[in-house]
This record gives sequence, structure tokens and C-alpha cells, in this order.
Amino acid sequence: MTETNTNPRNGATGNEPDPADGFEVLLITGMSGAGRSHAADCVEDMGWYVVDNMPPKLLVPLVDMMTNAGGGKGVHKLAAVIDVRSRAYFDDLNEVLSHLDDLGVRTRILFLDASDDVLVKRYEQVRRPHPLQHGNRLIDGINEERALLENLKERADTVIDTSALSIHQLSTKLYEAMVGSGPKTVSVHIFSFGFKYGTPTDADFVADVRFLPNPFWVPSLRELTGADKPVADYVLNSKGATEFLDAYERALLVAIDGYAREDKHFVTIAVGCTGGQHRSVAMSEALAKRLRSHGLDVTVSAREQRKRR
Repeated sequence: MTETNTNPRNGATGNEPDPADGFEVLLITGMSGAGRSHAADCVEDMGWYVVDNMPPKLLVPLVDMMTNAGGGKGVHKLAAVIDVRSRAYFDDLNEVLSHLDDLGVRTRILFLDASDDVLVKRYEQVRRPHPLQHGNRLIDGINEERALLENLKERADTVIDTSALSIHQLSTKLYEAMVGSGPKTVSVHIFSFGFKYGTPTDADFVADVRFLPNPFWVPSLRELTGADKPVADYVLNSKGATEFLDAYERALLVAIDGYAREDKHFVTIAVGCTGGQHRSVAMSEALAKRLRSHGLDVTVSAREQRKRR
């Protein structure tokens, strides 16, 4: 008789992948006032599902839900902001971390810190009490929190001292720690549009490709779009198309590199022609292919895809 190895977590056989494989948990923690909320926003922008101020023990059932029976709806990265605001529940964190290790879930700890002087100034600016102040001096709450978090800081995978960082510099540090540095931290979206339907207001760059011959005037191409090979070949082989793409690619790479340094990680590029069906679609796809060849994350859409002349 052949034995089947069953995973007690999900009832899967030994030949099936554990749903926890590839699932990641990031714990965002650290000193109150050190930038946890901004860190959570940045991590969410990176594609993580973020929950804030959650009692540690709730992490286990949440992870279980997300890694079983499709409960996570495609979520593979869970970030939880856990800190002393959860009061007595915070004491359960070590037990929870051990449990996640037993489940085979990859867990990382991001710890935000700052000097006592900086934390005092930040609390004075926002005029809110420290969660552990208990009616005493502000520094008393800071000292108690620092003592409670000492072991967790030692376990942290990444520690960022925000004392001398602006929010933009903190974002850069977070991207370097979580994603890397340089242009590859910038996500690019390119969309085609038709000028006859209005110039987009949400684009960082707008390119006008109406200088190229219009496939609309070629009967065999009129009912096709730039996504179809005959139209794409017609547009891309037109005089000036390659030269334009060469120059625009170089200019965009310079700009994207600068955006990465300036904490701008999302760039939208609009490419327009008359009706948004032929030239702009073909050129958008060609531009996306070029930018992807540099390792950039690029998505493409067509604003006028449901419109026809």
C-alpha cells in the first residue's frame, strides 16, 4: 500500500504545495513616534496587505485564513503594525512568532527607532500623550516602551533610525530595505488615449504621436487597433517612429532614475493620437517593451479601448 503524506494544516497531500509557501508576514514595530504609520503606508504602496494596531494573537488566525481555501484572495504579503498600543496583548508576540515559524511562514521584523530627544519633540508637536505615559512624564513612557521593545529590536531583520530622516528619506530607506534601490523601485503605467476625447490630467508625461501616419486611412487597418500586428507593424515601421522611441526611452530613463532618488515610485505616461485606437496603442506597447528591458515594472492600458470612430 502506498502511503500519502497529508498536511494537517490544509488536508493537502505531500505532492501538493503548502499554501504557506511563498506567503510572507512583515511585522512593523518600534518606538511610538518613530514613523511606524508612514512605514505602513509605504509598505502598502509596495503591494502588501496592511493591518494596523492588531493584537499579536490575531495574526495566527489571519494568516491561516489567508493561506487556506483561497481566503486570502490572492494576498501573499501581510504586514502587521504591532506595538505597545495593544497593551497586555503585546506580551503574546514571542509565542505568535514561534507559531508562525512552525507553520513555515516567512516572517520578517522591521523596527523603527529614534532618539529620546527626537521622540519628545515629535510628541510635543502633535500634542498627544505617549501610550505608556499613564499620566506621568513623557520621557517615562518612552523609557518604559524602550525597555519593553529591547528584545524585539535585537530580533529585528531591519532596524531604521529615523532621528535625522525626513518622511521622504524614510521612504527611500524602506524601499532600499524591502525592494532595493534605483529605478527598479519605480512602477510605470503607460496608457494610450485619443486627443479628440480630451487630454489626460493624471499623467506625469504626455507624448503626442500624431506625427506618424494614421492607419485609419488604410481601409484594411481601419477596424483593427494598435494591438493587432498589422497595425503595429505599420506604425512602428513608419518614418520617425524608431527615432522617437529611442529618444523618449532615453529621456524617461533619466527621469525615472531621478524620481527614484526623490521618493516618487509611481510614474504615469500617456501616449496620444487622434482617436486612441491605432498609433498611440502601438507606440505604448513598444515603449513598455523597451522599459521592461531595463528591469522596470511596467503595465499598459488603453483609455479608449471601448470607443470606436
